Amino acid sequence: MEDRFSIVSVEEDLIRANENVAEEISSLLAEKGIRSFDIVGAIGAGKTSLLERIIERLKEKYRIAVITGDVTTRIDADRISRHGVKTLQINTGRECALTAFFLKEALGKIGLNDVDVLFVENVGNLICPADYVLGCDKRIVVVSLTEGPYVVKKHPLLFKISDIAVINKIDLRNIIEVNPEEMLKDALEINPNLKVVLTSAKTGEGLDDLISTMEL
Repeated sequence: MEDRFSIVSVEEDLIRANENVAEEISSLLAEKGIRSFDIVGAIGAGKTSLLERIIERLKEKYRIAVITGDVTTRIDADRISRHGVKTLQINTGRECALTAFFLKEALGKIGLNDVDVLFVENVGNLICPADYVLGCDKRIVVVSLTEGPYVVKKHPLLFKISDIAVINKIDLRNIIEVNPEEMLKDALEINPNLKVVLTSAKTGEGLDDLISTMEL
């Protein structure tokens, strides 16, 4: 029992330390006048595809930077960089989510003086990111119809602490017989203040609504 309490104490200390660094990041980005978004979601939910579509719509209006998190690869960073915006890859090794410590180091490398909007694409996961705030203005959680009708109900914590929820791949609603409206209802039952948007990164449906919800 004593060892268990020691582990819990260490975890709590790490979370508190992360929150302190996140506050530093929040202050830094506010000082620079940078709007920032932490995007979380499982692998395959469509986070990168949505980001690509958003960037295409906004890159002539804003100076955009993207920081992508992954365990080992830079596949997402390569996809984003093709759109002509600043891109930096963070590889976390065994860590299943980005922390404020990772982000603070990355911000020191990316050059913030010519950035208006910062997107942080978190490691593909719906569990670990719930423990670590990053200091961004808004957190966006992305799920998709291909994850099944209960994906929202099974991850309530992430929806409670997010500002915007995206239900993606709605172009598949008639193929896989999952009702996105039911998923929307589930999300609002968990967090009535959540702004929920239905999208298809493939067809572009809902993307203008998402950008409007992000107030960009």
